[in-house]
Amino acid sequence: MRWIGALIIIFSTSWLGFYFAGRLSERTKELRGWKLALQSLEAEVMYSQLPLQEAFRRISSQLKGPINSCLKDFAIQLETSAFSAKEAWENSLMKYAKTVSIKESDIQVLLQFGETIGMHDKYSQQKQIILALKHLEREEQEAIDSQGSYERMSKMLGVLSGILIVILLL
Repeated sequence: MRWIGALIIIFSTSWLGFYFAGRLSERTKELRGWKLALQSLEAEVMYSQLPLQEAFRRISSQLKGPINSCLKDFAIQLETSAFSAKEAWENSLMKYAKTVSIKESDIQVLLQFGETIGMHDKYSQQKQIILALKHLEREEQEAIDSQGSYERMSKMLGVLSGILIVILLL
């Protein structure tokens, strides 16, 4: 009976360690997804000259996961509500931020981008997209660095803390 309890404790703490490590790698994937979305937006703005909601609908169909939902929600809000593009962007991002692993600083970069969305001509908008991409690249590099240093540590900490608890209880 003791061994079963010990295994449950070790399994539980190990699972927690692997869960936190997974959240670190998820942040990196999400930031890459946002970079891809903004690069696609730049191409749509510069070459197709579609209305904003149609451009975001097209981009969202190319992406998967929570980013897809966020961009689709933004396009729907632009079509159906009286919100400005900035307000619709903020609403969509706040819904998105509740369900994902990115940090507040990442959301701030996207919110800053939303301040100018749809307010300029295509060349100025392209500059804003490039600026947001540079900020996202910086955030992605920071995420990669923290993933490299903390991912393995959180896995090991989960396993070792379970073993420590078992030893203390025996």
